[in-house]
Amino acid sequence: MTPGTPYLVSVAEERAAAAGFRRSSEPAVGRLLAALAAAVPEGGRILELGTGAGVGTAWLASGLLPRTDVTVTTVERDPASAALTAGGDWPGFVAFRTGDAVELLPELGTFDLIFADAQGGKQVGLDLTIAALNPRGVLLVDDMVPAPGETWDAGFTARQEAVRRTLLTHERLVAVELSHGSGVVLATARP
Repeated sequence: MTPGTPYLVSVAEERAAAAGFRRSSEPAVGRLLAALAAAVPEGGRILELGTGAGVGTAWLASGLLPRTDVTVTTVERDPASAALTAGGDWPGFVAFRTGDAVELLPELGTFDLIFADAQGGKQVGLDLTIAALNPRGVLLVDDMVPAPGETWDAGFTARQEAVRRTLLTHERLVAVELSHGSGVVLATARP
């Protein structure tokens, strides 16, 4: 356990390592998630698209604790990845959904904070994700640059560039690109 790493995050990182899951949120992005979660107002709602092994979820929950007045809904398309988080010792305000984010987004409602960390809701259905933001809601999109030693094919690069362009120019959003962690775009919905 790295000093200063919340317990839920350590457990999720261990679970990811044991399963060979290598696409978890980096600590720099995780700490940003925790800070953003801590700012969500009482009675607020958080959505994560792409649960993976639950590391991002753990950062979000850790940013809220000991509060229990905010709900966190996390969506994972892959049943094998979703199974990694099943039965974990999660706070009662965290709810897991398995399914395609693009199909689920219209029925999930609106949110004060959305972390888009999957193709569904980011490269596909970004308009649905933006529509799910409450006024003044915050959207965080990560993995905007290749990881060290990683290269993207031309198609993936073009899709990520389209995401970047949409977020930075969308009339409903005020956005900034940050070279933080895996490269993030942070956006706030206009009232």
